[in-house]
Amino acid sequence: MKYETGTEAPNSASAARTTDDGAVVARTAVAAGRHVHTALAAGPHGGEKVLLLHGFPQFADSWTDQLTRLARAGYRALAVDQRGYARGARPDRVADYGVDRLVGDALVFAQALGSGPIHLVGHDWGGLVAWAFATEHPERLASLTILSTPHPQAIAAALRSDPDQARRSAYVRRFRGPEGVAEADLLADGAAALRRVYGTALPPDPVDSYVARFAEPGALTAALNWYRALPEALTVPGGRIRVPTLYLWGDQDGALGRTAAEGTGAWIDAHYRFEVLEGAGHWLPDGHADRVGPHLLTHLADHAAV
Repeated sequence: MKYETGTEAPNSASAARTTDDGAVVARTAVAAGRHVHTALAAGPHGGEKVLLLHGFPQFADSWTDQLTRLARAGYRALAVDQRGYARGARPDRVADYGVDRLVGDALVFAQALGSGPIHLVGHDWGGLVAWAFATEHPERLASLTILSTPHPQAIAAALRSDPDQARRSAYVRRFRGPEGVAEADLLADGAAALRRVYGTALPPDPVDSYVARFAEPGALTAALNWYRALPEALTVPGGRIRVPTLYLWGDQDGALGRTAAEGTGAWIDAHYRFEVLEGAGHWLPDGHADRVGPHLLTHLADHAAV
């Protein structure tokens, strides 16, 4: 089946599931050029639009709890399996995973939600894409919400000045190694190393699902190509942010330390709220959904799209 570029596929009743509180989360798809991205959607089509971008090593499913909350509050929310994660959007070249391509995809996903400004939410790598999107296309946004990931310039500064952040980021260079090496390490022994990445924050069922999907031919290579496409400095574009921004960071995040988190505010030229979730680690969208949800809904209500 083909869909127009930048349009959401019709929801299938057989692909939808109803949560205990009556919110419907439906499987759908969004076409971006020759790629088709699988996605999850929830909420009334007439509601304010929210686009959610996942990180590594997760998929759109990581946003299921937040989709449900947003739908209950009257928002139309879309979480997309991004480039390399969706089977129908898995190009071969490393260059096809540069941040410019990822931001281009996000623009198409925003178009699929309809006209007018959207609320953009990103976690981990999805947060980096969201920072770049907000820098380049502020006119498309009513608000920005970032989970875990500091502003790219704050990360770059921390990598230069903070040995702790350099230690935390050492895995990035391992992931950037020759194709097949990191993949083999992560998937060996029943994907033991990949499972350790999630720690104990997530229950077994979603972890089993993620691992099974990354075991598909080419899937893990495509996800790691996001890292391989980074420049040698390991940073992505990101400038001044001129849209209302909420930044949530867990003080037990093993990958992203306090120096970069606290340095993020220096890059925001708009309303800014920085919330530290004490005792929380990296997996905020689903591992700490009950703590994220109220902050997100308050931020969106305070900065309604006009």
